[in-house]
Amino acid sequence: MARWLPRSTDLTRFCQKLNRVKTLEDDMMETSFNRCLSTIDLTLLGIGGMVGSGLYVLTGTVAKEIAGPAVIVSFIIAGFASLLAALCYAEFGARVPKTGSAYMFTYVSVGEIWAFLIGWNVLLEYMIGGAAVARAWSGYLDSIFNHKVKNFTETHVGTWQVPFLARYPDFLAAAILLVATAFISFGAKVSSWLNHVFSAISMGVILFILIMGFVLAQPKNWSTQEGGFAPYGLSGIMAGTATCFYAFVGFDVIAASSEEARNPQRAVPRAIAFSLGLATGAYILVSVVLTLMVPWHTLDPDSALADAFYRRGYAWAGFLVAAGSICAMNTVLLSNLFSLPRIVYAMAEDGLFFQVFSRVHPRTQVPVIGIVVFGLLMALLALVFDLEALVQFLSIGTLLAYTFVAASIIVLRFQQQKGDVPAPAASGQHNPEPHEGPSRGELKEYESFSDKLQLVDRDKSKEQREPGQLKAAFEPYLEFLSDFYPGEVVTVAVVTLMVSAICLCSILVFGNTHLHLPTWSYSLLLVLFSLGFLLSLLLIWAHEQQHSTQTFQIPLVPLSPALSIILNIYLMLKLSYMTWLRFAIWLLLGLLVYFGYGIWHSKENLREPRPQRVSARYVVFPGGSLEERVQAVQPSSQPATGLPDTDTDDCKR
Repeated sequence: MARWLPRSTDLTRFCQKLNRVKTLEDDMMETSFNRCLSTIDLTLLGIGGMVGSGLYVLTGTVAKEIAGPAVIVSFIIAGFASLLAALCYAEFGARVPKTGSAYMFTYVSVGEIWAFLIGWNVLLEYMIGGAAVARAWSGYLDSIFNHKVKNFTETHVGTWQVPFLARYPDFLAAAILLVATAFISFGAKVSSWLNHVFSAISMGVILFILIMGFVLAQPKNWSTQEGGFAPYGLSGIMAGTATCFYAFVGFDVIAASSEEARNPQRAVPRAIAFSLGLATGAYILVSVVLTLMVPWHTLDPDSALADAFYRRGYAWAGFLVAAGSICAMNTVLLSNLFSLPRIVYAMAEDGLFFQVFSRVHPRTQVPVIGIVVFGLLMALLALVFDLEALVQFLSIGTLLAYTFVAASIIVLRFQQQKGDVPAPAASGQHNPEPHEGPSRGELKEYESFSDKLQLVDRDKSKEQREPGQLKAAFEPYLEFLSDFYPGEVVTVAVVTLMVSAICLCSILVFGNTHLHLPTWSYSLLLVLFSLGFLLSLLLIWAHEQQHSTQTFQIPLVPLSPALSIILNIYLMLKLSYMTWLRFAIWLLLGLLVYFGYGIWHSKENLREPRPQRVSARYVVFPGGSLEERVQAVQPSSQPATGLPDTDTDDCKR
């Protein structure tokens, strides 16, 4: 029985395989894609991903049912919370200008299996999100024409009453997805141009809404006679924040497009900042206008803006609002179809997903196979499935990606930089030999061990600690930590921080409701897990970070990513148990794909060195001499090569 149990060395190697990180190329600007997108292109892609149907529907729903006019405060808090995650994406997008977004960022810093699971969840998120927006688009357009398309389909095609399937097939939603798929296949420049057109119309409509809205504003709608500014109190504001947070999830399309940016080191951080700032401003100002035009408790949650103009006597404005809403939903569709195939491409290029999706069309320079296949899958979802029950699944995938990206920022910031060696001298310049004394400002290469000892003795006072090492000020108090490898303690502290955050948020969310904890135990657990979180944060801060690079870096590390982690975990635990159940099933399917295909075809698996066995053959001759031949044992598929057949020195016995 014992012989069937895996040995400890085998388990160690298996865990190392699961947690191996991606090896980046020396030239990260080299790509098979077309680097043609400017900062403006990326900014409009981000705005298109964020300012969609939520601006026309979400504002009215939150204002009437959750927060009242204080929806403005909810959007401000949600915008700040999204900023923490966006800054993490901005740093990674500038430092690792490769497509793949959260999948790629996790792969280069945390490990392979975690990256695969993040990518696997993002795939489903984009597919369901695109299909749901397509159905909303078709329903909104059909409502303008008095639901003629719906009535025709139900009459001539029929309806069905099957769980998880829609009441009738939505041919209009499938058609718009197929048309969008065709345009995306023509290349990044065509997709960007189409996004510019729809974004310009959408922003023009938003500008009209703001101007007309402030003209028609009535401050009395915030008075106590109408319920006041915050009728649901602080709890309503925070509940509204949790809902409004999902209005900003589209900025990751910028990170997914970084491999097609002309200058990603500058364009990606700027585009994320500009798009998030403009989207937050649009949501806040539209909320102000909407709640000042009509009393918040009379809003129509399904079409709040159009209904508000209609009730103020401007029915014609409703058509402009409808046009803006349709154009905004078009930009979200383009954003989903643009990002999804690129994340699939990144996974396939690394060998973790089927290789067919890593092919790039030589003319359009886009992954056409991935675009077509997943465009068809998205159209099929929109055609026959009831997506209302699955929409909440979008939240957990996004929040999980945000959490791992924030943790990856901390791990990467305290790791040694790849290629952290002196730059080679320019051609034509003299390189001093080891025996020559280096002049001031020149770098010397120390070959021998004695040279290194002399260097240490000479520059001991000027020693600069590497990233991940304990700071000198803390060495007298935490001397036992100086024996670990640089970055090792930080990695353990990040894991402890995440576990403490999960426990702390679990007590906050379930302590009084589901667990029914007494007050003393509730308070004690809060204090213990808060201390664990803070001590982990302080332990990370006690180590050296990487020095400032030429690319963007998020400020206040590790505090900013830690705040993002705890906020994302809190919002994930607020989701329903059915969402977690579907999430677990999808994860199990992903693990089957990974262990059945990804772990065996991973390019990092191919890079691992193959140990070679060496055998020594000794032949004793009658004269008493000993001849030794050493021959490497090669695999059967390769020709055996050995040392030349020359006589060796005889060993006198």
